[in-house]
Amino acid sequence: MNAVAIIPARYASTRFPGKPLVRETGKFLIQHVVEQVARAKRISEAIVATDDPRIHDAVQSFGGRSMMTRADHPSGTDRVAEVAHQIDADLILNVQGDEPELEPGYIDQLVERMTADPEVSVGTLACPFSRDSDPRDPNVVKVVINSRGRALYFSRSLIPYPRDAAGTPADPTDWLLHIGIYAYRRDFLFELAAMPPSRLEMMEKLEQLRVLDSGHSIAVTQVERAFPGIDTPQDYAEFVARCAGRRLPR
Repeated sequence: MNAVAIIPARYASTRFPGKPLVRETGKFLIQHVVEQVARAKRISEAIVATDDPRIHDAVQSFGGRSMMTRADHPSGTDRVAEVAHQIDADLILNVQGDEPELEPGYIDQLVERMTADPEVSVGTLACPFSRDSDPRDPNVVKVVINSRGRALYFSRSLIPYPRDAAGTPADPTDWLLHIGIYAYRRDFLFELAAMPPSRLEMMEKLEQLRVLDSGHSIAVTQVERAFPGIDTPQDYAEFVARCAGRRLPR
């Protein structure tokens, strides 16, 4: 199965404008992401999808591949779909452009899961919450899966709800944290991009609910841990410190 990773990247960001192009480590943030994705063995290519020529030029400067898209896409999925129309691939992965420490092996596991489970339209990742985290936080998305490892529902609310414990998780590791990497069958990606937002999606502000609402299945591959994303300048400062601690080549 030919799998291609597409990495949507925008310059505008409410909390961190210009995020893909920060380079205090000696590399653009988007470069870190591209290089991590390229380490996955089951990916044939990593492509940055952007509407900003500054990001496009930066990616080309370090030898990466970038494709320009329209600027009016309502979501990263739509941006990914535009690029997917121009390439030949059986499986399209949507990888966030602000997760420079993603584990390449997790991408391989996701591709392998989609290869082994041809009935599903979409695949994604999840991991147990860490013991020091709080699954009740609405900013982190929970997923409940069935016995076949397919998603029953995603929510910002605490699901499943521990009724006997009055909604207080005794062990956070009993809950699954959703990790926002997706693998789409090529044809379904185009179908999804053409669908209007669903009622559940609009209520929870979770695009993956559009998939479940339409009657399609999402395979959830469980991995060991999550990796930190870069949402704010503080997140980036912590990433830079971790890079310095690992003495990464500049």
